[in-house]
Amino acid sequence: TVPEGWNLDDIGEYLESQGVVNKKDFWGVAGLPHAFSKETEAQKRLKERFPFLNELPPRLSFEGYLFPDTYRIFRSAAAEEVAAKMLDNFQKKLTPDLISEIKRQNKTLFQIITMASLIEKEVPHEEDRAVISGILWKRFELGMGLQVDATISYIKQQSANSKSQSARISIEDTKIDSPYNTYKYRGLPMGPISNPGLSAIRAAIFPKSSPYLYYLSTPEGKTIFSETLEEHNAAKAKYLK
Repeated sequence: TVPEGWNLDDIGEYLESQGVVNKKDFWGVAGLPHAFSKETEAQKRLKERFPFLNELPPRLSFEGYLFPDTYRIFRSAAAEEVAAKMLDNFQKKLTPDLISEIKRQNKTLFQIITMASLIEKEVPHEEDRAVISGILWKRFELGMGLQVDATISYIKQQSANSKSQSARISIEDTKIDSPYNTYKYRGLPMGPISNPGLSAIRAAIFPKSSPYLYYLSTPEGKTIFSETLEEHNAAKAKYLK
């Protein structure tokens, strides 16, 4: 079982711990986490089999496209077979209706999966996800920094299972020079930071309009919304002491 929000690090480590495949073999097929990597023969074969992967920028991993779910896998399965199973599941979950809606919005699947990966890591509660999606797309369209703490956690390679990520991000962390840093660079990060489930993907496709422009997650996991920076700073002082 691969939980929603796990990244390539988590999946590789888990597959190795279960005695399925060596993590380095898996990364040789799915790409290196947090880094550019030279395209392997296995990746070329998978891109031929799953054309949606050809939208990825060159040398980027398959992060975001390995659908989280429970799989039946033989212990003798090769890394490429495991990745193919997950990619095939992703393809089935992204129905023609969802693909047409993405096209209707003049967005790419890559943009949607990248946004969904942020939503998956930032928002634990499904009811908040569409609102957060609306806030992040609004910031994207206004040319504001997305300022998503989960991107900093990804750069720092913090575990997918760590809680209260916002509480552990320092001002210094937000200055790290990385194309995944949504504090330092405007727009979406270089690519997905996790493998999102259908709930987060649907939230990215169907954002909910709201008057809010800011939000934060309390250490208890509650989402606090604000309309202005002043309100947001007051919420930070109150909830993130």
